[in-house]
Amino acid sequence: MNGSFRIGHLFGIPIYLHWTFLIVVPLFAWIIGSQIALTTELLAETFGVEITMTAFVGGWIPYILGTAVAIGLFAGVLVHELAHSIVARSKGIKINSITLLIFGGVASMEEGTPDPKIELPMALAGPLTSFVIGLISLALTYGAAALVGTGQITPETGGIFIFFFGYLALLNLILFAFNLLPAFPMDGGRVLRAWLAKKMPLHQATRIAADVGRGFAVLFGIFGFLVFNPILIIIAFFIYIGANQEATMVRYNYLLRDISVGDVMSTPVQTVPPEMPVSEVMRLMYDTKHLGFPVVEHETLVGMITLGDIHAAPAIDREAMQVRDLMSRDVVTLPPTAQLTEAMQIMSKTGIGRIPVKKGGELVGIVTRTDVLTMLEIKEA
Repeated sequence: MNGSFRIGHLFGIPIYLHWTFLIVVPLFAWIIGSQIALTTELLAETFGVEITMTAFVGGWIPYILGTAVAIGLFAGVLVHELAHSIVARSKGIKINSITLLIFGGVASMEEGTPDPKIELPMALAGPLTSFVIGLISLALTYGAAALVGTGQITPETGGIFIFFFGYLALLNLILFAFNLLPAFPMDGGRVLRAWLAKKMPLHQATRIAADVGRGFAVLFGIFGFLVFNPILIIIAFFIYIGANQEATMVRYNYLLRDISVGDVMSTPVQTVPPEMPVSEVMRLMYDTKHLGFPVVEHETLVGMITLGDIHAAPAIDREAMQVRDLMSRDVVTLPPTAQLTEAMQIMSKTGIGRIPVKKGGELVGIVTRTDVLTMLEIKEA
């Protein structure tokens, strides 16, 4: 994910921090520190414990304690995402990374069409992990209160521990409940889809779950607007967009499920040699209305030249350039037997608009984004 940097790895999974994480920790620290008295009263009433505030009400202490709570919360979010990832990996899904960002964590997985039998335990793993973290934190809260009651630690020291673990208990239990809301694509929405998929085709289950998710997003947005809570409004926006994107992708996968690359590829393929002047390539693009060509040398595919590659070079230099000077040499190819959904996913992830098709090392065709969109229009008719 752009804007992220790697901080290490756990269980062989790379862990990244997004730059927004560097904003949210001090923000949370300030919110917690500035509301320390109100929050202490809430925790005392919620868990029925006495919290002595003497040690954390003056100077920078409330904000230092707020920072510790914020870091503890995101440590819990990381464990939450690890639980998703470990269950997914046990089911044969490759995990690329976990990224912590402003509103939680995201696990990047190489996942094709969702399998409800895999999605259900994978979706439940995260919220259940948050629930367990909440229970452990709650036990530590009561443990600290018991130590104060028996005189083994002072009320001032105990107050710090009770506040810290009590706050983490409350946040993780809220995280557990919030994630189980059937607001697709959140965990609860994925549980809903997995349950619906037992009774109907996956694309229909996804559409219903996405509709429910969009409904929750609208409610979050309205409520956030009424109470002037920008965080709820932003969460609503991400839920709405996420539900639309995933529902669209599953629908496309369903429509193209029986179509191979060979069914839609264009053949024969217009190719260019590496020594062709760039100016001639541009004239060829104008004549054929194609925005890219495979580059072939001695009957071997050696690259791709696209309008984007040409635009990347200064206009004043193009007259002296050949195709070999601008072509992309790292070419993604597919066999004609590959599913068209695979081509669509590659194009979506990489941003490329055309993929050469090879059979037994021979270039036999090319499939473009336009080919995919045309087939979708035909299937949706």
